[in-house]
Amino acid sequence: MKKQFRSILNEKGRKELPNILLAAAECAPLSKTGGLADVVGTLPKALKKLGFDARVITPYHRCIKDKYASQVEHMFDFYVNLGWRTQYCGIERLELDGVCIYLVDSEFYFGDKIYRGGQAEGEQYAFFTRAVLDAIPNLGFRPDIVHCNDWHTAMLPMLAKTQYGGAMQSSLRWLLTIHNIAYQGKFGFDYVQDLLGVEDKYYTPEFMELNGCADFLKAGCVFADRINTVSPTYANEIKTAYFGEGLEGILDARSHELSGIINGIDTKVFNPYTDPVLPARYNKGRLNGKKLCKLSLQRDFGLEQREDVPVFAMVTRMTEQKGFDLVERMLDELMQYNDMQFFMLGSGDKEYESFMREAEARYKGRLCAYIGYNEELSHCVYAGADFLLMPSRFEPCGLSQMIAMRYGTLPIVRETGGLKDSVKPYNKFTGEGTGFSFADFNAHEMKDAMLLALDCYHNPEVMSSLVRQAMEADFSFDRSSEEYAMLYLWML
Repeated sequence: MKKQFRSILNEKGRKELPNILLAAAECAPLSKTGGLADVVGTLPKALKKLGFDARVITPYHRCIKDKYASQVEHMFDFYVNLGWRTQYCGIERLELDGVCIYLVDSEFYFGDKIYRGGQAEGEQYAFFTRAVLDAIPNLGFRPDIVHCNDWHTAMLPMLAKTQYGGAMQSSLRWLLTIHNIAYQGKFGFDYVQDLLGVEDKYYTPEFMELNGCADFLKAGCVFADRINTVSPTYANEIKTAYFGEGLEGILDARSHELSGIINGIDTKVFNPYTDPVLPARYNKGRLNGKKLCKLSLQRDFGLEQREDVPVFAMVTRMTEQKGFDLVERMLDELMQYNDMQFFMLGSGDKEYESFMREAEARYKGRLCAYIGYNEELSHCVYAGADFLLMPSRFEPCGLSQMIAMRYGTLPIVRETGGLKDSVKPYNKFTGEGTGFSFADFNAHEMKDAMLLALDCYHNPEVMSSLVRQAMEADFSFDRSSEEYAMLYLWML
């Protein structure tokens, strides 16, 4: 056990590290739609290295049954009361990479989509909330801290403290991590009351009411013992009206109980030296494989095979949040006057998808728009591109910039949230940097950052130095897990 852990435990009058139960709607590699799954799938493994018993509880989604059913062990089952409804719930156990994962089984709620959208999604995760609380006493594992993630599990501390007694109130501690404050789980109070039996007195601005809705995330922010988010900068940003989405008041009031821990990535999965899907492997000392990955990407997707032209890429949802307004405003100007190629991998708003398809037709051989998502292809893009563009209006953490640096692809980011915390902008006087950045959400500032990157590309000495520095940056979960460990200990 690390000395600093033992010291805190002594202060708290404890001998053993706390048991951690992470509750989340998705968990990689079992189920995944975004970065939340990566965090929940990777953090317990990193905590285990530090001596913690960290386990996960997550819905038994159809996509998990299809792949892992033969490895799952049934533990027990019961019925969940959800308002006037009574629904079957099974608790299954899966051991994966040394981590125990409890799966909440309900074909009715989790037999199709991970997220159903609208009120149906509210009912999905109201059921999950109630099921988790009813299951905890019977798991044969006593958590000290339940680590909730996003609005889907944010009602756990509220219901535990207002509807349950015993250990739920006296000994359990509740941590809420906000991965993206834009998604809060807002529903009519009558609907929430019907599902979860919340008392009238909690439908006030002091507790869970926001703009005429019952807000799951707000309830979590009020009742959790500590609040965390996924980067230090984002933790400060969400205390302001511009980023706070209506929750800035409660977050500012609880700023002494609000922290930001930047996410990490699974460095075993994202490793250009061992990645099985790449056409060639490489590391920071031998970069010839990266050149081959670039030529392969160009060949396979109809781009001119040219080493002397940089490939700018995006791997992202095509939404306003991700800065597509800036891309739409500036792409033609960049492509017309500069010798560059552009690769787009992602999907999203139809307006942006149509724009990229039309741009591909205009710049045949210089621009590829792959509308959709392909995990293996994303690895090839990270390896084959020279620069990764992330001009986000806001970005709680972001993982793509970390993955890109791992593959020697330099990110170009707006200075917001985790992008600001993880990318060190190029300094032309010292030569230091792991990428490029711009401050304001402005198309011309984005263009200037891209042109600076273009200039660096044509200076091999500068470019190779930046690539090496980017690949040396440490974004493993080992660093993040130690910060989480300290947070858990101080919560005891």
